[in-house]
Amino acid sequence: MKDVKGVFRNLEKMLRQASWFDEGWEIYNRGSYLQLYKDSWFNHNQGGGHFETFIEAPQIKQKSFPVCVHAEEDCPAQADFIRQLVELEQQRIASWKGYKMLDSSYGICQKTLPLNFKSLEQKLFEEFNRLRSLESSIDQLLRTL
Repeated sequence: MKDVKGVFRNLEKMLRQASWFDEGWEIYNRGSYLQLYKDSWFNHNQGGGHFETFIEAPQIKQKSFPVCVHAEEDCPAQADFIRQLVELEQQRIASWKGYKMLDSSYGICQKTLPLNFKSLEQKLFEEFNRLRSLESSIDQLLRTL
């Protein structure tokens, strides 16, 4: 596996240069773990709403890694938020190849990718762009809860 930290540095640079990335978006990059979220998603301590991926020792061993949407314990009315987001977006998410709905206390959906991509940064950038289509529903729900 090539330099994971380098992959995540390049991905962060690509995200920051995207036409949609503005002052409302934030990135938390811990080297082999990255979250993309908006200021208003209660994720200031990495425990709110976010899009997430990570490639750490277990993922390297399995030769696969996740791209996911989470609403963790800092998300207001967490269970209601997840339930309502799933109701709003389940059809869209189901139409995305490889995505599965999660049945956990904080997971919404996830896609598992193999670690054999030549341009891993580009593939991750595409997945985050796809997840970004959930932005308006997430914003709307968090304003009303």
